[in-house]
Amino acid sequence: MSKILVCGAGGFIGSHLVKKLKSEGHWVRGVDLKYPRYDETFADDFIIGDLRDPNFCLQVVDQKFDEIYQLAADMGGAGFVFVGTHDADIMHNSAAINLNMLEAARKRNNKNIFYSSSACMYPEYNQLDPDNPNCAEDSAYPANPDSEYGWEKLFSERLYLAYAKNYGMDVSIARYHNIFGIEGSWSDGREKAPAAICRKVAQASDGGEIEIWGDGKQTRSFLYIDECIEGSIKLMRSNWSGPVNIGSDEMIAINDLAKMVIEISGKDISIKNIDGPVGVRGRNSDNKLINEKLGWKPSESLKDGIIKTYEWISTQVSNKKQDI
Repeated sequence: MSKILVCGAGGFIGSHLVKKLKSEGHWVRGVDLKYPRYDETFADDFIIGDLRDPNFCLQVVDQKFDEIYQLAADMGGAGFVFVGTHDADIMHNSAAINLNMLEAARKRNNKNIFYSSSACMYPEYNQLDPDNPNCAEDSAYPANPDSEYGWEKLFSERLYLAYAKNYGMDVSIARYHNIFGIEGSWSDGREKAPAAICRKVAQASDGGEIEIWGDGKQTRSFLYIDECIEGSIKLMRSNWSGPVNIGSDEMIAINDLAKMVIEISGKDISIKNIDGPVGVRGRNSDNKLINEKLGWKPSESLKDGIIKTYEWISTQVSNKKQDI
């Protein structure tokens, strides 16, 4: 049994990670501003507090942990990241968390730490063609992310690598590509495309329509939460630090994703494309490096993950209607 710390344990990915680590028999401490929204925490010890406070981080890292997972960040989907009104908060809050957690870990001689970066750090100039984006790990420089969120992720990657070089810390850096699934944000303004589309379809009447931002030809790949957790743990317990993509290479246009959800719903719904924040034109996970280094790549189809997500969100929508 290992002692493990999960920062951001009240969030979508963090709460799922805690469940998985507990199923392996480990002792887990979770920390976040809030408890998980949709289920009780599985953590043995859960501390509520603000990781932007360096003194709080020292209280959290009060012992030797075998593994520290740093997932805490100020984040959301296109409706949060690309509207331009949250940029300062995104950069300040997430950078402060990473600065504080690395220093707290160093002071308590905790060496083994995982950082969840993002595909948003890849340069915009390699993602202009929706059919041929380049997101290989070595394409990150010259840097030119399309959002301040991406710039902060890039800075923090460098920060973790600097701590590894200067202080002998064993860091693992994952570049997540659009993680989705059950028990994630779906109606609070921070939801990402799969959850937003599932919500819109679940709320729409048969014969109605849903709105999709942009022309719908922009492409993405989406990774189901269970596979994200599996890949993250494999990276953490390997002898390789990354940075590496953890994502699916099953690329799909957003209008086609909407059509997939509509088909799963069994409803007759049309799509109306409207102006809205969309980010880069194309993005897809390049999985050659993770397959080479870890002998792993995602195996579940997008449709299988969307089926589970739509069923869960549809239930949430129905329950919310009953509460009104």
